[in-house]
Amino acid sequence: MRKLIALLLIATPLAGCMQDPGTRGLAGAVLGAAIADATDENLIAGAAIGGLAGAASCTIPGTLGC
Repeated sequence: MRKLIALLLIATPLAGCMQDPGTRGLAGAVLGAAIADATDENLIAGAAIGGLAGAASCTIPGTLGC
């Protein structure tokens, strides 16, 4: 659990630096794999889900988008 909290604290300031779907997807994939590793889950599935969530975050209504 400590790994997960540390990863989130490290990743949160970097979230504002991502200005396009590609970089958000890449960051999401890295963070998804790291969280999956910290929770002893499948790394590939975590990376895939994180990447999709990161890339899709540009299209959320009500946000600034990319």
